Amino acid sequence: MNKKVIFGLETTMFKKHRNKAIPPPNIQNGHESENNNQMSNKSNSQAHSPIKLQFYCQLAHGSPTAFVSGFSNVKELYEKIGEAFNMPASDIIFCTLNTFKPDMKKLLGGQIGLEDFIFAHRKGRPKEVELEKSEESLGLTITDNGAGYSFIKRIKEGSIISTIPHIKVGDHIEKLNDQIMVGKRHFEVASALKNIPLGSTFTIRLIEPMASGFGQIAPKSNSKAPKKSGYGSGKETLRFKAGGKAEIQAQDDAMDTGIEKINGVLESFFGINDSELATQIWDLSDGKLNSMEFAEAIDESDLSAFEFTDELIIELWGCITDARQGRY
Repeated sequence: MNKKVIFGLETTMFKKHRNKAIPPPNIQNGHESENNNQMSNKSNSQAHSPIKLQFYCQLAHGSPTAFVSGFSNVKELYEKIGEAFNMPASDIIFCTLNTFKPDMKKLLGGQIGLEDFIFAHRKGRPKEVELEKSEESLGLTITDNGAGYSFIKRIKEGSIISTIPHIKVGDHIEKLNDQIMVGKRHFEVASALKNIPLGSTFTIRLIEPMASGFGQIAPKSNSKAPKKSGYGSGKETLRFKAGGKAEIQAQDDAMDTGIEKINGVLESFFGINDSELATQIWDLSDGKLNSMEFAEAIDESDLSAFEFTDELIIELWGCITDARQGRY
C-alpha cells in the first residue's frame, strides 16, 4: 500500500480492480456542462417545478430581511437572492445557515431546514498573494458553492497556507497565476494547485467575503421578522437532489451523520468537500444490502464517471452502514 499526501490530507493509493480517476460527472470538451446541483444530463430528463416555500434571507454583511422562494437548486437560489437584493447572483460566494459569520460548519449545502435563516456572503476585497510551494502539501480543503465559485473550507494547522495571514477560510479562489478558476469545480481547482511544481513561486488571487458591519444580526428566531406558519416543526428539510429537483423530507439523523462521514472520506481521498456529491452517494445506497449492490448502483449512475476504486467504495459503504446502525 503506497501513500501520498495531497494538500495536507492523506490519500491512500491501492491496487485496484476499478480505474482511479476524478473527472467531473458532466464535462464536455474540458468544460463543465451543468452545475453541481444538476448532475444528470440524460436527454430524457424533465424540468421540475420549483418548491414554493419562503425562506428569510439577509446579506451577511448587513441588510434588510428579504424572502426568497421558487427555486429547485442552489444556483436558482442564488439567482433569487440576487433578485431580492438587486444585485448580480455572481456576487454571492457562499451562503451560511442561521449565522452571518463565515462558519464553514454552517454552510448551505444539499439541504435547508424549513426554519433556517439564509445569510448570503457577498464578494468583498480582492487580494493577491505570491508564495513559494516549498512542500507538496499546501494544507487546503476546497469546496464550491454549486454555482461556479470554489473557496477555502479548511486550512490545516502548521501548513504552508496557515502561515500566511492574508489567506483565510471562506476566500474564493479566483485565479492561479494567469489561469481563471471561476466556473471550475472544486476538484479542478484542487488539481490545479496540486500540479504547481514543487519549489516554484506562484500567485493566487482571492476574493474574501464582505465583512459584517453589524454585531447584532441574528437569525429570525431572534429577529423582529414575522413568524412563518404552516412549515412544520423545524425538523423538516428541503433537500436538493440530482436532476435539479428538490423535495421536503423529515429530519433523518442517520442520513445527516452518514453524509457528514461520506464527506470526510471524500476530503481524505481527494482534498474536496461536496455535500451535494455526498448526498447523492447516500441516496444511491438506499435499499442496498451490501457493498456489491452499492457498487453496482454507483456504476449505473452519473457518478460512474468518477471511477471510484473498490477500496473507496468499501470506505463509503462502511460510513453508510455505521450511520444506519448508529455506531457513530
